[in-house]
Amino acid sequence: MKKTVVVIAGGNSSEFEVSVKSGNHIYAEIDGEKFDKYLMLLRGREWTIEAGGERIPVDKNDFSFLYEGARKQIDYAYITIHGNPGENGLLQGYLDMMGVPYSTCGALGEAMTFDKYTCTNYLRGFGIPVTNPVLLLKGKSYDPEAVIEAVGLPCFVKPNAEGSSFGVSKVKGREEFGPALEMAFEKCDEVLVEAFIDGREFTCGLYRVGEKKVIFPVAEVVPKKEFFDFEAKYDASMSEEIIPGRFSEEVTEKIRDMASEIYDILRCRGIIRIDGFVVGTEVVMLEVNTTPGMTANSFIPKMVQAAGLRLRDILTEIIDSKGK
Repeated sequence: MKKTVVVIAGGNSSEFEVSVKSGNHIYAEIDGEKFDKYLMLLRGREWTIEAGGERIPVDKNDFSFLYEGARKQIDYAYITIHGNPGENGLLQGYLDMMGVPYSTCGALGEAMTFDKYTCTNYLRGFGIPVTNPVLLLKGKSYDPEAVIEAVGLPCFVKPNAEGSSFGVSKVKGREEFGPALEMAFEKCDEVLVEAFIDGREFTCGLYRVGEKKVIFPVAEVVPKKEFFDFEAKYDASMSEEIIPGRFSEEVTEKIRDMASEIYDILRCRGIIRIDGFVVGTEVVMLEVNTTPGMTANSFIPKMVQAAGLRLRDILTEIIDSKGK
């Protein structure tokens, strides 16, 4: 009997549409000959299966649904939600209680990586080269001059728990700091202020099933805008993505080693992506993406292709591993 697999997309954040695109791409790539696959959309309390032109409600009591007169018990969840609740551990906690294996890190790993400030400081304790952000809380008083003095100019102001570069600003002058904070606080009650890193941007994807770990070719990101914002991420004309990147063998190995170490430290599962900068021959981690974009223009599918692999085969491996 085929395993019933749902690809869960949507979510409750500003990344809903991007998540749906990722979900559709993953759904198309999952082997329909091997698995009984369905696309599930989640928004708030509305959880529905998209099948046969219908939207079928999911029974949250046992994570099942009724289709064509039969009750289908879901055997596996492939999570493509960017943001709440698929990238902050909430959905993972529910699935753990239901006893349903899934494609991402566990609840703790998701919660930690979703909170950029917590993740950065946690990894620093393991000797991972990271940034030194300042955390500002909505409603709390702060001295703008002291913050700017601590991080310098230019700097980046961004939500602490938001993806796809929503609400991110590059601040060049003191007069831009207030409006940048206001925009970031619209997305999140916690805001990070980070120093500008004058380096070359990289991203590195990897996954593990059992004892097998695969690190994809490291990509170099050359934005055609001030930085790699939402438009640059999802509009192919707004950035140059070089896979493999034009890094030396030494730097490439540093990136790969760091990505592999972070994967193990955070006890990750499935496919993740590490973003960062190369400054000279040094490598600095910026953030960890535990449910990276999987649209046609996203990095992971391009890295898979550059590695000479098939996404369909990788998804089969991950699903068959049952989240182990």
